[in-house]
Order: sequence, then structure tokens, then C-alpha cells
Amino acid sequence: MKSVVLFLLSFLWMVGARAEVRVGAPAPDFTARDINGKVHRLSDYRGKIVVLEAYNLDCPFCANHYKSGSMQSLQEAVTSKGGVWLVVNSTHKGHPSYRAPEAAKKEFAAQKIKATAWIDDSDGKLGKLYGMRTTPHMFVIDPAGNLAYQGAIDDRPTSSGDPRTAKNFVKLAVEALLAGKAVPVSETKPYGCSVKYAE
Repeated sequence: MKSVVLFLLSFLWMVGARAEVRVGAPAPDFTARDINGKVHRLSDYRGKIVVLEAYNLDCPFCANHYKSGSMQSLQEAVTSKGGVWLVVNSTHKGHPSYRAPEAAKKEFAAQKIKATAWIDDSDGKLGKLYGMRTTPHMFVIDPAGNLAYQGAIDDRPTSSGDPRTAKNFVKLAVEALLAGKAVPVSETKPYGCSVKYAE
């Protein structure tokens, strides 16, 4: 009986943590602080493409995208065209993968991350608001503030090999939005490691 109750509680928590966001609907506004202390509000970026990336470098799936340089190249491609890319680390402070701001700044530099900012979401508010489930779990928000894509970064759910050989859904979504076209694939199942939220 106890195991059934625990399973149900776990299921209900997962449902609560899963995306409350829908493709085509307005993306939930948020206020979040980055590792440098700057406050970011989604509403401040109206008129721009915004990419949210659930991040944890200790996850081998996430690490592979950085080791290959694939993620940094995509970040640079988006930000160089006026887009905003927010790396969101929702790992809670009691977990070994948590990065305090100073450690996060060093990692940002060491990995040559090209994102606009690294959001310290150790309280999990932003991650849970969007239902971030894995690292990486990707979200693309169009200039009107609507969710245009959510799901996996690409069609290659593996933690090894060259991700640059995959079909990158984020790249396709951003390119379509920049060209004023419909996003060809708007939702997929995210893959990777679970986001390390506090209980």
C-alpha cells in the first residue's frame, strides 16, 4: 500500500512539474536572476526570439553538446541575429551538480558558452513553470511572446558522438521564425537526464 501511495505522489509531482505551457499559446512571463545578479524578465524581450535551455553540464547528454561545440555554435547563431538565449540551471543547492555563482561563472567561461545569460534557478521556479524535465529540454519563444517549440534539441537522443550530424529542432524553429515561416516541428519528446529539483 505504501509503495502505491509513493507512486501516486511521485506521479502527481511529475504532472505538476511537467509543462503547463502549450505550443502556440503565450509563454508564461517570468522574472529570474542570472549568475551575475542581473534580473531577466521574459516581457523585456518582446520582439525578440528567446531560447530557454535546461542545463546541467554533469549530465552526459548535455555535456556531449558542449564538448562538441555544437551548443555554443547554436547559441552564437541565435544571439548574433538579435535573439536571446538563456541557460537555465534548476539544480537545487543540496545536489552535487549545483553551481554557486562563482563556480558557474568559471564554467561559463571554460565552456565558452555563447548564451545571453546563465539563470540561477536553484529554487526551480522557472524550470517548473515551463515543465523542464530533462537536460537539455529546449523552448523557443517567438517575437510575439508565444511558445513556438518545446522538446528535444535534436533527433539524436544519445550522450556520445557528434550532435552536429543530427536534425536540430531548435535550429529549424529559429530559422523558420527568422524567415517568417511556420515552425516545421513544434513539439517533440525531450531526452537527457532528469532536472535535479529540490524535493
